[in-house]
Amino acid sequence: MNDLPTVGAEEEFLLVDQQTGESAPRNAEVAAEAERRGITLQLELSSCQVETTSSVVQTSGQLGEELARLRRVAAQAAQACGLQLLALALPPVTPHEFPVTDTERYRRIGAQFGMVAHEQGICGCHVHVEVPGRPAAIITFLEGVWPRKPSAAHCAGVGEVLAKMHLAGRDFSMSRANALSVAGWRPLFDGSRRHIDNSLAQELESELDFFEKNWPCDLPAGVIHADLFNDNVLFLHDKLSGLIDFYFACNDAFAYDVAICLNAWCFETDKSFNATKARALLQGYGKVRPLDDHERGVLPLLARGAALRFLLTRLYDWVHTPADALVKRKDPQEYLAKLRFHRGTASIADYGL
Repeated sequence: MNDLPTVGAEEEFLLVDQQTGESAPRNAEVAAEAERRGITLQLELSSCQVETTSSVVQTSGQLGEELARLRRVAAQAAQACGLQLLALALPPVTPHEFPVTDTERYRRIGAQFGMVAHEQGICGCHVHVEVPGRPAAIITFLEGVWPRKPSAAHCAGVGEVLAKMHLAGRDFSMSRANALSVAGWRPLFDGSRRHIDNSLAQELESELDFFEKNWPCDLPAGVIHADLFNDNVLFLHDKLSGLIDFYFACNDAFAYDVAICLNAWCFETDKSFNATKARALLQGYGKVRPLDDHERGVLPLLARGAALRFLLTRLYDWVHTPADALVKRKDPQEYLAKLRFHRGTASIADYGL
């Protein structure tokens, strides 16, 4: 009986247009071509993805050789179909949604989970290990828990680490546009408008008109997180231990990332704004990367825009996610209150500085 551990790996890949880098929903076509070339590609939930699956081996050398062969043949199959195979966690150009693969199982998942199923464009590598006689798995683990009731100290830590992240990404050469910036807001509104009352529709349309004319586009920019809510930040003994969930990470204004955090961290459950938390967050950020005068001047506008962005995505998900879906819908009314607060501010002084 063999008592050595065995290992296998699954690798997910994106299919993109060779010229534009846009995701290409043609996984069935590429899989058929790969089959003709002697390997089997698995179809993923997104029709823009395929997966290679190694056999079970005992050494890293064996696994490396097989993964190289699978990657090579998969890339050739994609190229034969006029596409590029990419080993990236996220697509270089993010679509509004990823079409679900047309199989019975994935159609059922699409119907059950609604819009959530159409947002899954993340690729990964899964390593499976078996130790004879014992259950085993290889996983990554980041210690810490996310704060259910954020304090001013939590906010200060978030501001400081956010600024460090912005500086750390300065020499990152790849770029990914923010698909949920101003240009992406009106389609969300148009897809939800008939489900809301006329007065709210008029209010939101007025906001869209305003931002489409006044959104600043000359601010210091780089890689931002774009979704740094409290459940995406881990703390260990009150010290920030890590940031997670970079699904929406993209290139945009640094101050916009700060504005998102003001919305995510500095309001209480009764929807009131906590200036003490905001001051702590902004001061923490400023210790590492001080906002310039232009950023400080437009921060209220950016915070207002960030509130509108999350209001619209929540509204869209609220009306398009089936009531019996397992995913929990989030109340868009929370961000309507935040939007109205920001609309009443005049300067960064209203945020505690």
